Amino acid sequence: MTAANIRILIADDHPVVREGLQGLLSIKPGFEVIGTAEDGEEAVLQARLLKPDVIVMDLEMPRKNGLQAIEEIKAANAQAKILVVTSFTEDKKIFAALDAGALGCLLKDSSPQELVRAIRDVYRGEMALHPAIARKLLNQQDKQENAESSLTEREIEVIKLVAQGLDNPEIAEKLVISLPTVRSHVTNILNKLGLSNRTQAALYALRHNLVTLDE
Repeated sequence: MTAANIRILIADDHPVVREGLQGLLSIKPGFEVIGTAEDGEEAVLQARLLKPDVIVMDLEMPRKNGLQAIEEIKAANAQAKILVVTSFTEDKKIFAALDAGALGCLLKDSSPQELVRAIRDVYRGEMALHPAIARKLLNQQDKQENAESSLTEREIEVIKLVAQGLDNPEIAEKLVISLPTVRSHVTNILNKLGLSNRTQAALYALRHNLVTLDE
C-alpha cells in the first residue's frame, strides 16, 4: 500500500454489484477496497471501525437504508466522504442524501471511468454528480429561488421566526397576529418552497441566509 491509495468501503445489498465494484476498484492503481457491507447497519459499523477515505453507498438496503446510514455516519464523523451509487432517480431520495452530507451521487449505469473520477473527486472533498442528477439539482435550485421570490414580506418574517425556534403561539404573539393566521402562513411557506415540515423550513432559512444561527 502506498500513501496515495484511497481506502474505500463499499455498501450495497446486491452481491453481484458489491463484488463487481470491489473487483473493479481493486485493480485500479491508487485504490484499495478495505471493506464491504451488505446493508446500512453494517455500513455504519464498518465506517466506524475501518475509517475509510471514501464510502461508496447504495440507497436502497435492508435493516437500515442508505439515507439513514449516511445520517448516522455523518453524525459520528462529520468529515466522512460518501459517494452514493444508486439505480433510483427519485428526486426526493437523491436530494435527501445530498442534504444529509453525501458529496456525490452516480447512477449504476455510469461507466467505470465515471466511477473512478467521482471517487477521486469525493476524496478531494469535491462534489461529483451524474449529469442527469446535476440537471435535477439545478432545476430544483431554480424552483426554490423562484419560490423564495414569491414569499410575501409577512411569510419571510414567519420563516425567520420558525428558524429561530419559535412555535406558532410565540410567532403569533411576536407579530401580533392570530394563531390561525400563523398556521396559514406556515402552510403557504411549506407549499411554496416544496418543503415537508418546520425543520426543513428552518434549514432552508439558514441555508439561504434568511437568518443566522446567532439571531
